[in-house]
Amino acid sequence: MRGGTSRGPYFLASDLPSDPAKRDAVLLAVMGSPHALQVDGIGGSNTLTSKVAIVSPSKHEGADVDYLFAQVSVNDAFVDTKPNCGNMLAGVGPFAIETGLIQAKSPTTMVRIYNVNTETLIEAIVQTPGGQVQYEGETRIDGVSDPAAPIKLTFLDALGAVTGKLLPTGNTLDTIQGVEATCIDMAMPLVIMAAEALGKTGRESPQELDADRALMQRIEAIRLEAGRRMGMGDVAKLVVPKPALVSRPAQGGGIASRYFTPHACHKAHAVTGALAVATAAVLPGTVASRLVEPKGFSGGVLAIEHPSGRIEVDLVTKRSGAEPVVERASFVRTARRIFDGHVYVPAALLD
Repeated sequence: MRGGTSRGPYFLASDLPSDPAKRDAVLLAVMGSPHALQVDGIGGSNTLTSKVAIVSPSKHEGADVDYLFAQVSVNDAFVDTKPNCGNMLAGVGPFAIETGLIQAKSPTTMVRIYNVNTETLIEAIVQTPGGQVQYEGETRIDGVSDPAAPIKLTFLDALGAVTGKLLPTGNTLDTIQGVEATCIDMAMPLVIMAAEALGKTGRESPQELDADRALMQRIEAIRLEAGRRMGMGDVAKLVVPKPALVSRPAQGGGIASRYFTPHACHKAHAVTGALAVATAAVLPGTVASRLVEPKGFSGGVLAIEHPSGRIEVDLVTKRSGAEPVVERASFVRTARRIFDGHVYVPAALLD
C-alpha cells in the first residue's frame, strides 16, 4: 500500500515470525536488502519505499489495533523499529478494515491505533460509505500524483515518543559543533537547525542537498552528537534522531523545512517530522520559533513548505504557564491499496 508519501507491504503480525530476529531476517528478504537496487525483493531502492507496517489486534486499552513500523535499510542488513512513520500510518486503518480486524461503519469508521514503536495513540478516520473502504476521492496531498479519499490522523499523546521528554537535552536551544540546534521529541526525535547556519537557503532541492557531501557529513556529525545529548547513545546505526533544516517560508506557508531520513533529504516531508517541527515552532526560544510566520504562532493550522509543496498541521494547544503545550495534532493523508498476495522468502528463514 501507499500510505501518505511512503510505500511498503502491510502484514498481519500473525503471518510473520514472532521472534524479532527471525522477523527482521524475513523483512530483509522480503524487501531485498542489503542491496542498492533491492533487486531480490519488493523494496523500491529508497528509504521512503523500504518501509513495513505490521498490524495486529490491540493489546492496549483504548486502542483497536497495534501498529509496529519497521524501517528496512536499503544498503545494510538492519531493520529499525525505534521510530514511527506517520505516512505509513495512513494505510493502517484501511488495512485493518480490509483484513477484518475492524468492523466498518458508514459513512466513516474511526480506527484507534496504538503505535508500538513510540507507545502513542492515534485516531484515524477512514472513508467507508456502505461499510467499504473508499480509496478514490478528490483530496490531494503534495508528493503524490493523484487525488484520493481523505484519511484524518489525530495524534493524541505524542510528547516524548522515543526519549520520554519533549526537550531531551533540557534546553530549547543547544550549540552542537558550532551550530545552534533544537533537539525535540514530539512523535519523532528531531534535531532542528536553521538552513542558513549551514550555508543554505532552505529552498534547495533534495538532489542539491544530497549532492553536497560536505554538508551531509556535517549534518551526520551533528546528528550523532545530538543523539548522545538526547540520551539515545550511539545512533550511528539508527534512523533517529532525524535532522531538519528550517527557514522562513517562501510560498505563503508558515515555515519551510528540509527533512532528512536521515542520510538523504525527503522528497516531501514525514508526518511525524512535521508534528515535531510545528511543535518547535510554538515553543519560544527554539530555532523554528525564530523563523515561523506569523511571529508568536501559538496554535492552529501551520503550513510547512517542503520540496513537493506543503503539509498542514492542525495544532490544538493549551497554556501551561507562559508557554503553549500541544495537546493534539491532526493531519490529512491519503492511502492506496496497490496489490495483495504472497511474497516468497527462503524457506530456511522460517525454520
